[in-house]
Amino acid sequence: MIERVGILGSGIMGSGIAEVAAKSGFTVVLRSRKQDTADAMVASLEKSLAKQVDRGKLEQDVADEVRGRVSATAELSDLADCDLVIESVVEDLQVKRGLFAELDEVCKAETILATNTSTLPVVEMAVATGRPDKVVGVHFFNPAPAMSLVEVIAPLTASDETVASARGFAESCGKDAVEVKDRAGFIVNALLFPYLNNAARLLEAGTASAEDIDTAMKGGCNFPMGPLALLDLVGLDTSLAILDALYEEFRDPNYAAVPVLRRMVSAGQLGRKSGRGFYDYAKK
Repeated sequence: MIERVGILGSGIMGSGIAEVAAKSGFTVVLRSRKQDTADAMVASLEKSLAKQVDRGKLEQDVADEVRGRVSATAELSDLADCDLVIESVVEDLQVKRGLFAELDEVCKAETILATNTSTLPVVEMAVATGRPDKVVGVHFFNPAPAMSLVEVIAPLTASDETVASARGFAESCGKDAVEVKDRAGFIVNALLFPYLNNAARLLEAGTASAEDIDTAMKGGCNFPMGPLALLDLVGLDTSLAILDALYEEFRDPNYAAVPVLRRMVSAGQLGRKSGRGFYDYAKK
């Protein structure tokens, strides 16, 4: 039974998953490599809860209870007693493999180790441990508190019990869980990123401006956000890494990142998080 959840990673996904889990009654341990970044994740959670209280979406006493279920640490050993550990660190396979090997040494034998990767092969992380049957993908979408979907990825090595427990956790968090085979991109990114990549291709070819491409897809397809604005939101570096992983596995030309994406990443134009991508956010 999952009661105590460990979450690794100092980004927005880490604090978002922590909020979702804590609101659902789980005890949460947030771990970052430095205590100040771990504390910053808790501060981000507190800010989110305060906004919900201000907007009348959450009672103050409930917000206080949620906050009370979350602790922050810089020590990996503080995850030892967790029933489920979810990593949400950089999308780099070698980094993740190393982390899973460490978690395997630290966590109790029954702990399920999960990755929030959006694209990378889960089996590669599983075989870095001595418990490949207890490693699974649990892919939340950004922002985790608002997005209803979780992809539960079952590598060849995972037991049916592990997959069922991961799905049960996601559903306990009020999410719509779908089970997916362990192949690059899973469902959503395998379908989404050729579309985003081709939007960047249209821009690079001079077919239309960024604004007009986005306006066309919002007005013509009733999408809430245009593809280039979405790339900026996801992060162009993250998007490039996803496309590269998809192309590496399938060798489909639709997954070959267009040159403009690679050039923008080289220039540090990563989207919203850097202040500039296909749009200039410093002016907004």
